[in-house]
Amino acid sequence: MNRGSVVLSGTDGTAWINGEEWAELKAIEAKVTGEFEDVTFCGDYGTYKRFMGRTCEGTLTLNKVMSRGMKLMAEAFKTGVMPDIKIITKLVNKQTGKAERVALKDVVFSEFAIAKFENRSLLEEELPFTFSDYDILEAI
Repeated sequence: MNRGSVVLSGTDGTAWINGEEWAELKAIEAKVTGEFEDVTFCGDYGTYKRFMGRTCEGTLTLNKVMSRGMKLMAEAFKTGVMPDIKIITKLVNKQTGKAERVALKDVVFSEFAIAKFENRSLLEEELPFTFSDYDILEAI
């Protein structure tokens, strides 16, 4: 088998937001960052780390086909009542048939564009978000 064929391609990725596939998805990035405190001891010049928690954040980038962010968040930002949002991602290697699937839970989109356009430009919509929990559903 061609070794290059086993490298994953974002073209084979899909995301579902609350069970609905967003076909206009261009990119998604979700990451978990550990929060650490420095720990030192008398008589020891080393600095150690103590895990204190994590932050989870990401961004969805969409080809602008409809008002996804506005429809999902406009009322929530006016009333303060945030919708329950879950994102499931799937990245498949068609050559091997293996897939990586992740569920992002308690998603909160932190901003949306209420108006954005530029002459002679294809439009994209970026939706930054945070999430508090995740499950690795399938790993390669």
